[in-house]
Amino acid sequence: MSTEILSLPQKGRTKKEILAEMRAARDHDIKWEQGRVFGLVYHISDEIDNLLKEAFTMFFAENGLNPTAFPSLRKFETEVVAMTAALLGGDQNVCGNITTGGTESLLMAVKTARDWSRVHRPGIREPEMVLPLSAHPAFDKAAEYFGVRAVHVPVRADFRADVEAMRAAITPNTILMAGSAPSYPHGVVDPIRELAAIAQEHGLLFHTDSCVGGFMLPFVRKLGYPVPDFDFSVPGVTSMSADLHKFGYAAKPASVILYRTPELRRCQMFVYIDWPGGIYPSPTMTGSRAGGPVAAAWALMNYLGEEGYLHITDTVMKTAKYLQEGIKAIPGLTVLGDPEMSVFAIASRKMDVNEIADELELRGWHLDRQHFPACLHMTVNYMHAAVADEFLDDLAAAAGVVRKPSLRKTASKFLIASANFLTRILPEKWVSALMSKVSSLLGGGGGLPSRLAPIYGLIGTLPNRGDLKELVLDLLDSLTR
Repeated sequence: MSTEILSLPQKGRTKKEILAEMRAARDHDIKWEQGRVFGLVYHISDEIDNLLKEAFTMFFAENGLNPTAFPSLRKFETEVVAMTAALLGGDQNVCGNITTGGTESLLMAVKTARDWSRVHRPGIREPEMVLPLSAHPAFDKAAEYFGVRAVHVPVRADFRADVEAMRAAITPNTILMAGSAPSYPHGVVDPIRELAAIAQEHGLLFHTDSCVGGFMLPFVRKLGYPVPDFDFSVPGVTSMSADLHKFGYAAKPASVILYRTPELRRCQMFVYIDWPGGIYPSPTMTGSRAGGPVAAAWALMNYLGEEGYLHITDTVMKTAKYLQEGIKAIPGLTVLGDPEMSVFAIASRKMDVNEIADELELRGWHLDRQHFPACLHMTVNYMHAAVADEFLDDLAAAAGVVRKPSLRKTASKFLIASANFLTRILPEKWVSALMSKVSSLLGGGGGLPSRLAPIYGLIGTLPNRGDLKELVLDLLDSLTR
């Protein structure tokens, strides 16, 4: 990263120059329009994008901070929340808000539980929440922000929450339990009905994190696929989250947080009444609230309707099943667990999946790398129907390369073995920095290595997670000033 101080230009530049530089910068991004990324971007068509852009820019300047000034945004938010609640088994009492994404929705759920416990469980001084290990890290971010201890419970062999282990993790300090529908790493739905019953039995709140599946699982079920109970139809579920900008296909950033009762949602809200600037109310984390995502979500939900979402879901599910069968047909590869929708993970007992990911990167594909166990993440959405065969061809070719012995693979294994030895005699931070440099050389380039398999293999060997956390913080520091 440059050490020069960047200041505002003395004179403004032309629109043509600015946009040309921005387009050139974008040329280095993953080609999501071609379906080359499985996650991050959810796309239907240029026609839908044009609708989203027009609705978004129509309310580009409006601010949801003050709904009395912009009753249009209040209408859109109220109706999006109501439609989402109905989709997820809610009755007329279920209420909520639009947030900036799944992370904010989960932050709100934990903050609400904390403040609810202050009223209903005032004796608790060190509140806790019980989570399956597969729960989204936003719960841990909320734990750090709001002083609620996260208790992680290992999942079962099928990657779903272990009901009895979750029950055993409850203490007198527990205020909240949670499950996923589905979990992001492996795409499986936790046993929500059983978990919510335990929470209800102990007088706890229960959150279903359906950020990934909230706008897909209801339609998957209507198409005849088996889907476990997960929504407000389940007694004991007191809050839910569902991301509009994932399988709702709305513009970023937009998610919905829902509560079973208005009384519970009041614990989410913030009001300050002694400021000279006037009374300051805020229903969610943010003060100023962008109007564009709210308007775009309302426009798209009304444009697609149930019929449109069913058509999209049908295409996505057929594509996901086709990809899963194609993956299983490649020698040495498998799909973990039994996922209910189009989110799943690719694994192998015979090959290093991180090396496969490296080979796929060379062919223009981006898949997130996961660990515990090592696997590659797949979130299949509508745009992947057109590239399913191309991906399977490239995946088979990548696996074929990895099966063959090579100097690079031998060097990678030596790198990991060396790390195992050196961590016994040197500080792990030194070892990790050294191995990163060596791995960069293996990749043949400067900066971030083009081959990441050695790095991910090394990460799995480090016993001290604190040193690893410091390394990641160093990386985050280096990305922006």
